[in-house]
Amino acid sequence: MSIRAEAKATEGDISNDGDLNTAQTQISRKGFCSVRYGMALILHLCNFSILTQQMNLSITIPAMVNNTALPGLPNASTERLPTGSPSRWNETRQAPGAAAPVYDWSPEIQGVLLSSLNYGSLLASVPAGYLVGVFGIRYLVGAAVFISSALNLFIPLAAEAGVALLIVLRTVQGIAQVVTSIGHYSIWVKWAPPLERNHLIGITISGLSLGALIIFLAGGVLCQTLGWPYVFYIFGGIGCACSGLWFLLIYDDPVEHPFISTRERNYIVQSLAQQDFRPEWSVPIKAMMKSLPLWAIIVSHFSEYWFFYILMGYTPTYISSVLQVSLSEETPQTHHHPETVHCHRYSGFLKGFLLVFSQISGAISPTVAGVFISQDSEVGWRNVFLLSAAINVSGLIFYLIFAQAKVQDWAKKQAVTHL
Repeated sequence: MSIRAEAKATEGDISNDGDLNTAQTQISRKGFCSVRYGMALILHLCNFSILTQQMNLSITIPAMVNNTALPGLPNASTERLPTGSPSRWNETRQAPGAAAPVYDWSPEIQGVLLSSLNYGSLLASVPAGYLVGVFGIRYLVGAAVFISSALNLFIPLAAEAGVALLIVLRTVQGIAQVVTSIGHYSIWVKWAPPLERNHLIGITISGLSLGALIIFLAGGVLCQTLGWPYVFYIFGGIGCACSGLWFLLIYDDPVEHPFISTRERNYIVQSLAQQDFRPEWSVPIKAMMKSLPLWAIIVSHFSEYWFFYILMGYTPTYISSVLQVSLSEETPQTHHHPETVHCHRYSGFLKGFLLVFSQISGAISPTVAGVFISQDSEVGWRNVFLLSAAINVSGLIFYLIFAQAKVQDWAKKQAVTHL
């Protein structure tokens, strides 16, 4: 249903508030021309930029690594196979005009590099929400988008300087990116009318799918035409531009926004005033830890993200090294972040808690995959998929046994919207 229809459908229910009726009617005529939908579009672009930065090393690493180097010698000099035996990828990636450095990184090092973003995200998952509350969404998230994007521009230089510096850079980048992820949800607390919240959040997070599609479409072509460093330059530059739009047009509160109309501001403020929600400062940690349905969600979340990070990190490498298909010929794929939504008073805490487990999964799975692949390519890939399948099936079985659809006793108090 469109926002125009939603606003019209609710007019009769809130007829006792003349000002809100008037504002809502006017806003429904504007539709997507409102400030809040403009903000949703900017957040969409920021999510697009962050996702491309998360995946660009996965896309470029087949072009960055000397596939003919011995896996047990991560710092060995480049050694080519006889002239008659290079793979199709080795032939196509060295096309004229795409000259770029190539490194002798072992599969173990590649796994650590792919996991390093999640090292930073794991470190920042807990304090990020607190920092957003202290410093405000506008400045902290805007700075995080800029820092992540600026660091993306320096990844080619860091790779040339050494693996250790590249791991540190990507760890800091992961810290900035997790701040961005938390802030993109938190901003709608003061900006999204209850009837539009899901719609606005949907526009925001759809940037992730668009980012995955575009990086798969463009990344391989850029690697073979301009060279792999330009993948980092282009998408880092896009992120810097998005951070500029963020600082220009994003504000923590509609009351502070200089470009919003009085009608839209009153509509948002009065819509949120209808929602009776008292934040709970006391979190029943002990009851949560004893809740098997909650652990069912945690275990399934961990298992889902395990294979998600394998797909996000290793799909280009698998296609180029095992299937012998160059990146420019790959079929674009989109990887969707698994989402679990909790509609009660502890949803913020639980989302942060689940984020920790997803980052733990992301910090471990690419590293483990790299160890398997380093031992033997064919057997290694088989073990990667078998282990992923075992973890996913185990998570599914645990979830089917212990998950419950009913609200638990420690989470029964709900937010009530008065119409």
